[in-house]
Amino acid sequence: MCGRYSLTTPAEAVRAYFDFVEQPNLAPRANIAPRQPVAAVRLGLGEDGAGGDGQRHFAWLRWGLIPAWANDAAIGDRMINARAESVAEKPAFRAAFRARRCLIAADGFYEWRSEGGRKQPYRITLADSPVFGFAGLWERWRDPASQETIATCTILTSEASAALRQIHPRMPVILNPADFAAWLSPATAAAEALALVRAQPAREFATYRVSPRINNAANRQVSDDR
Repeated sequence: MCGRYSLTTPAEAVRAYFDFVEQPNLAPRANIAPRQPVAAVRLGLGEDGAGGDGQRHFAWLRWGLIPAWANDAAIGDRMINARAESVAEKPAFRAAFRARRCLIAADGFYEWRSEGGRKQPYRITLADSPVFGFAGLWERWRDPASQETIATCTILTSEASAALRQIHPRMPVILNPADFAAWLSPATAAAEALALVRAQPAREFATYRVSPRINNAANRQVSDDR
């Protein structure tokens, strides 16, 4: 799964990598947790939901997808990840998978491994790129009590690559930049989009231990624990 990740790369480098229109203020965040707003990229829809211009737009989305049919926002706490193997059929995700795909900007993520009777967190980055994009889905949900509309998201996961399997059996789906356009486009058929997330290419990762302080979302700094 993916329950914590980071985005500390300067905003201009993130913008150049994803090629979106806006120039957001992105403060470095080393310990991004569920329920928090996360930096996402959508096609033709900006932060205010407007657009339709065919360009890539930046948006803040709350991490933890709330299906449009849900009665309670609490369901989002169980929807921070969507398994790539079943995302096209699961009632909570299938509508978003067909029409509301997005990219989640990141430059590292964390997984935990049992070591000496405790869960040891590891930070994982791509060896050949300072920033990358998770495959994500987004959804709009209207709170029946307040009538407020909230835009939420989830991160797709797959079986871990051979390089990471010793740490955790699953990992977030990291898309190739060459596949961004097809993933974001609602014109891309579900079968083609599914092929993008199931065919994870071999990648070289950098991994190192970090302090268990990351377990507390209030700790915004993550120290090396090597």
